[in-house]
Amino acid sequence: MSGEKIKITLASGSPRRAEILRTLGVEFEISAPDEVEQAIDGEPPAEYVTRTARAKVANVADRIASGFVVGADTVVVIDGAPLGKPTSPDEARAMLRSLSGRWHAVMTGLSVRDVATGREVTEHDKTLVRFRDLDEAEIDAYVASGEPMDKAGAYGIQGRGMLFVDEIAGSYHNVVGLPATLLERLLRRLGAAL
Repeated sequence: MSGEKIKITLASGSPRRAEILRTLGVEFEISAPDEVEQAIDGEPPAEYVTRTARAKVANVADRIASGFVVGADTVVVIDGAPLGKPTSPDEARAMLRSLSGRWHAVMTGLSVRDVATGREVTEHDKTLVRFRDLDEAEIDAYVASGEPMDKAGAYGIQGRGMLFVDEIAGSYHNVVGLPATLLERLLRRLGAAL
């Protein structure tokens, strides 16, 4: 199957994940899953993102007849605790304060299922990101822009949040929400390629 054009269904409503696939020149459809992102108390972040990525794939795979379903879930981790999407401006400010001047990890669980065979592979990617010191005025201005509200850890590295990042170790696309190299690796394990 390698080299043939493959059909991908992205189990995500994320415009950032879709943009990464567009940049790669991949033809795909979007089928956003029902809400499946519920954390279990004490669950390690890597287990959480892989479990929720699999759940998204399972939710969407029942709706399509063929091709590959790709699901992903991303969290920011600081001091071992996951930061999901903020539920309020105050929570976004608190998240940004906790990241200020520090390293944190961004983890994305990625799952790919071949609908025809039912075979599925799932892994996670981890990238380390260091923020510069942030002052209250820039945190307030960033939160007021609205950008942090639909992003894990309350920032988007591909948007104005890039101004906060001093250093990155690992995949940039993982921080955006879809680690492209890992996606290619998982597809190859299923006998396909981008």
